[in-house]
Amino acid sequence: MAIVYWIVFGLITGSIANFIDPKPSSFGLIGSIILGIVGAVIGGWIGATFLGVGVSGFNLTSFVVAVLGSLLVLWVGRMLTRGRGV
Repeated sequence: MAIVYWIVFGLITGSIANFIDPKPSSFGLIGSIILGIVGAVIGGWIGATFLGVGVSGFNLTSFVVAVLGSLLVLWVGRMLTRGRGV
């Protein structure tokens, strides 16, 4: 059941990050889930390492950390694909 929670959590946070981003990308449903899960992992690690907060379940702090991590993943992805016509 934990995998279902991560998929739903990833979909919600990835969709929020896609909505907030000034240059929205159309990653589709699967892309939003992956973006959200990767963002939650990266945001959780950065938050736990430097700020003492991480992704600990379905709560406001976890959502904020995961969305910020997803935005970071979007930004890094754009920097890596810049100039490649993508």
